[in-house]
Amino acid sequence: MTTPDTVIFDLGGVLIDWNPRHLYRQLFDDENAMERFLHEVCNQHWNEQQDAGRPWREAIAQLSAQFPQHAALIEAYRARWVEMLGGPMHDSVAIFDELRARGVRLYALTNWSQETFPVAWELYPFLHAFEGIVVSGQEGMAKPDPAIFQRLLTRYRVDATRTVYIDDAPRNVEAAARLGMHALWFRDATSLRRELVGLGLLGLNEDVPEGVL
Repeated sequence: MTTPDTVIFDLGGVLIDWNPRHLYRQLFDDENAMERFLHEVCNQHWNEQQDAGRPWREAIAQLSAQFPQHAALIEAYRARWVEMLGGPMHDSVAIFDELRARGVRLYALTNWSQETFPVAWELYPFLHAFEGIVVSGQEGMAKPDPAIFQRLLTRYRVDATRTVYIDDAPRNVEAAARLGMHALWFRDATSLRRELVGLGLLGLNEDVPEGVL
């Protein structure tokens, strides 16, 4: 592999703790009932359609018509969406900051609704430090579609062979690898740091707690 000079981050699950359970644990007394709701009603497939550009108003109306008994809970998915944010993932953001200090080109490619991404943009100032961010909801396509990866590469003149891509979803990691990127499956910041040190993008940091590397 050519020595990398660019890193593309996924956001949710890598740099930002987004999870609908942060909200719905407040709305359900029974954990099993909550999990059934998130599996059968407001599930991942449904949410991904908003990530790909479907308007939230349309999504809520259609699902509420299908599950009228859950209309209030469905509406909460959008009305109280901000409560699904658990905050920045500080150990990962620290890695982002170290890469930036080293002059690495930094971009983000995220599956995120165009209606809710502005909320994160206002809440998390570190997002403003990216050289560019491609948001699926704004593009009308979502990962793992190779077209959205290619859009970032083309828009910002990024060489895939000199790029590291980081994502917590294996299917997106596989899609990036097929385009020639060095794709890393994010599991935790400790493992990510070790992998980036191995690639020469980070050095051994004396301030890192013993045992992290």
